[in-house]
Amino acid sequence: MKNYKKSRRKIKFAIAALVLILLTVVLLSLQIREITVSGNKKYTADQIENLIFKDGWDRNAVTCFFKDRFVKHEPIPFVEDYKIVFLSPVKMEVIVYEKSVVGYVSYMGSYMYFDKDGIIVESSSGKLSGVPWVTGLSYGHIALHQPLPVKDPKIFNKILTLTQLLSTHGIPVDEILYDSKGEATLVLGQIEVFLGSNDQMNGKISELKDQLPVLTGLSGTLYLDTYEETETVTSYRFVKNK
Repeated sequence: MKNYKKSRRKIKFAIAALVLILLTVVLLSLQIREITVSGNKKYTADQIENLIFKDGWDRNAVTCFFKDRFVKHEPIPFVEDYKIVFLSPVKMEVIVYEKSVVGYVSYMGSYMYFDKDGIIVESSSGKLSGVPWVTGLSYGHIALHQPLPVKDPKIFNKILTLTQLLSTHGIPVDEILYDSKGEATLVLGQIEVFLGSNDQMNGKISELKDQLPVLTGLSGTLYLDTYEETETVTSYRFVKNK
């Protein structure tokens, strides 16, 4: 009788072990087949996928779930964090939360990117497409995650307003130059656009959008500092380079 009971226990143990092994094999063979990416603007979906899922084990559903829940995410430049949502054992969505960046300055051979409040959020050796280079600002020592030490912090409100308008109107610029008065000049290839003060900036950028097709292929300076939206007659001029 005792031998019978021992045999039954051994059989149950063997079955349980076999089930566990089979379950482990099945789980480890679950490879993620479909990945969608959302929230990404600075990176393509393929770039995000390659940055997060670097090898075959990262694409295994079990190890991916474990790493996402219990291991700190590896930092990705210009990304605050990301979230992985499992839609099925083999399908997932990666939600990317990018850092807010409005411009960058050059400092000691690096590009220092700052947000709407002037906080340095990223340092990089490469230029990020679609982010304007801001020049003319006077500042001292720059440190990551610290405010850009300019004399007048109000300049960041001007930069934010200007960059938002440029983005809304789909106008890419190479450089935004601020003079000692805080007045802005845009550089678009061979064209410079003197905007002057922050007054009526929405109208100035809208007018610039309308004039860009006319300026194509030219070299010179468009003076929009005299723009006045209440005037029916053009109140600005374009001066060609000699």
